[in-house]
Amino acid sequence: MKANVWAGRNRLEIQDVPDPQILNARDAIVRVSSTAICGSDLHLVDGYIPTVKKGDVLGHEFMGEVVEVGPGVHNLHTGDRVVVPFPIACGACFACEAELYSVCENSNPNAGMAEKLMGHAPAGIFGYSHMLGGFAGGQAEYVRVPFADVGPIKVEDDLPDEKVLFLSDIFPTGFMGAEMCDIKPGQTIAIWGAGPVGQFAAASAFLLGADRVIVIDRFPYRLRRVQRTGAEVLNYEEVNVLEALRDMTGGRGPDACIDAVGMEAHHPTPAMYAYDRTKQAARMETERPYVLREAIMACRNGGVVSVIGVYGGFVDKFPMGTVMNRSLTIRTGQCHVQRYTEPLLQRIRAGEIDPSFVISHRMPLSEAPRGFELFKNKQDECNKVVLTP
Repeated sequence: MKANVWAGRNRLEIQDVPDPQILNARDAIVRVSSTAICGSDLHLVDGYIPTVKKGDVLGHEFMGEVVEVGPGVHNLHTGDRVVVPFPIACGACFACEAELYSVCENSNPNAGMAEKLMGHAPAGIFGYSHMLGGFAGGQAEYVRVPFADVGPIKVEDDLPDEKVLFLSDIFPTGFMGAEMCDIKPGQTIAIWGAGPVGQFAAASAFLLGADRVIVIDRFPYRLRRVQRTGAEVLNYEEVNVLEALRDMTGGRGPDACIDAVGMEAHHPTPAMYAYDRTKQAARMETERPYVLREAIMACRNGGVVSVIGVYGGFVDKFPMGTVMNRSLTIRTGQCHVQRYTEPLLQRIRAGEIDPSFVISHRMPLSEAPRGFELFKNKQDECNKVVLTP
């Protein structure tokens, strides 16, 4: 089959790779109908996530048709149309029973590798390094889906792929980011990052009752797109974000702040950007945590900082004194997607939201490397790329 594979830092190739096979009783094989490029895929391309190997198939946002199931899968059948969550979860361990699916204790066969960096291992993830299981991803014609009786959600044919594809990751991720803010009526939520996850976080904050949402970014086309959700916007290259947020909230600060950027953040101050960029390039730290620092400094006393941007290891100059002395709560996590797929599917069916609003580019799988270039370099106002095998 054809697949988009990692061929070295900043190198992607469409290659012929072996077709997936049923390896365990609870496996299924899915013929991919739609897949997408995620912002966190860029961390792999840029070489900031360890244990990625040449030939690894990328992609963790995908859906398609079940073409084969193992003998232990009884809830799915050949011909079913499914969306597949990006974290792989067994459904029976301590974490899964607590609906903490992204830290499943049984789905990462390379847990020992992750434990060396993180202390304990998270779940296996499609197409996201050998440290997180070494599972082939969804930017391919077919995918093997482990624990297929737990993760995939069936969808009927009346909803097109573009309305449901993002249940695999970014819609639940944005929703969880807003949910972790414990939003109450009348509150103001600030979000760093106007990419697709930030756009879904903004839309979700309104769904959960926020009065105001303020989104910070520097790309006008992304700021224009997120304004469609009803959010106010700040361009951090034009204003001092901390001062602007204080002015907009009567000096108090936002009730909660969401980091929807993660480890490769940009900063308008050349010296600060050069400091973290150099340390990151030299592997002296793994993150550029400008957004995380700023979100912590901006949040009102006693507020919540929700972190859904992806981080891979260690940050420098973390303002722990601010967190402790101002009674801040930090909540974070890779999204527990399986917890959200059915409720969010019902919101889509009810017409509360149409997730396809984030899509800017559609192209065949064969053009995936070009799609990554557009997405990474913010060319042609690229917001979200959907690929069709």
